Amino acid sequence: MRLLLRLVKAVLIVLLAFWLGGLLLFRFVDPPLTPLMVIRGIERGGLIRYRPVALNRIAPALAHAVIAAEDSRFCFHHGIDIGAVQDAIDDYEETGRLRGASTITMQVARNLFLWPGGGFLRKGLEAPLALALDALWPKRRIIETYLNVAETGDGLFGAEAAAQAHFRTSAARLDPAQASRIAAVLPNPRRWNAARPTAYIERRSAIIRARMQRLSRDQIRCLSGP
Repeated sequence: MRLLLRLVKAVLIVLLAFWLGGLLLFRFVDPPLTPLMVIRGIERGGLIRYRPVALNRIAPALAHAVIAAEDSRFCFHHGIDIGAVQDAIDDYEETGRLRGASTITMQVARNLFLWPGGGFLRKGLEAPLALALDALWPKRRIIETYLNVAETGDGLFGAEAAAQAHFRTSAARLDPAQASRIAAVLPNPRRWNAARPTAYIERRSAIIRARMQRLSRDQIRCLSGP
């Protein structure tokens, strides 16, 4: 039993050191890989496309699109949107179905430090990591990292890879329609294709573009911060 406790303690210390080191390092340095990239690389024999670029080399429309689609209160919360969590709990009590309440910050924490899939253990780790991420990183860096490491297609990671593969252009030249399509497929980018949208993705893209137009300056002003 003592040996097991020591092993658990050693694992926790290593994980905490990894997470803290990553939080500090990736604030300034683009991550070379994420756990999901490693998994996809193994599945595809190493064939993934990932090319991080600075936020000023990504069309603002894409940042606006993912905020409209994934986290409209991104600039206001501190990593966790308590209102969205409460809504998800209320829906679960009413319908018995648990819907996601992940913020963009939570998704960055998950992409960088945790594993894909569900489960209460991962959610339990995701929340404090998101709070730490929001405390240590400016919002611009969080959205920049999200746009670079999010899975955007089969074997594709980030805005630049998606723009080149789907639209034969750069992330900087994405127009609102293209940006909304990329945002629309994020829930399942291996099932849906931004370049060949289904009727459902076209409808979802139109909804996202409408939401983009309704975003207030306050909802996106943190993107112009330090």
